[in-house]
Amino acid sequence: MRRKILIVDDEPNIVMSLEYTFKKQDFEVYIARDGSEALEILKHEIPDVVLLDIMMPNVDGYQTLTYIRNLKSLEHTKVVFLTAKNKASDIEKGLKLGADKYLTKPFSVKKIVSEILELLD
Repeated sequence: MRRKILIVDDEPNIVMSLEYTFKKQDFEVYIARDGSEALEILKHEIPDVVLLDIMMPNVDGYQTLTYIRNLKSLEHTKVVFLTAKNKASDIEKGLKLGADKYLTKPFSVKKIVSEILELLD
C-alpha cells in the first residue's frame, strides 16, 4: 500500500521540490497552500504523515495541528513541522501541541525524506 503525505506550505518552491521527491519515494502526495486547504483535504483523506509549515495565511500550522490531534480518524497520522520558526519556545510549543517532529528551514530534502521514512517505520 502506498503511503500518503500531505504537504502544507505556502511557498511554491518548497512544495514543488518536496512533492517531486516524495513521489519518487512512491508516496501519494497531497498539497495544501494553507491550513484551511489542509483541513478540507483531511475531511476525505487520511495521510500517514502531514508535513506542516507554521506561518501561513488563514489557518496557521499550530491551529491545523490542534485540529488534527482532535480527530479520532487522524490519531495515527504523524505530524512534522517544517518551519523557519526556530526559537526554542516555538519548538517547545509545536511539540507540546502534539507534533511528532520539528524540522527547521532551510532544510535538506534528503534529510526530510530520511526523517519521515524513519518516523513511519
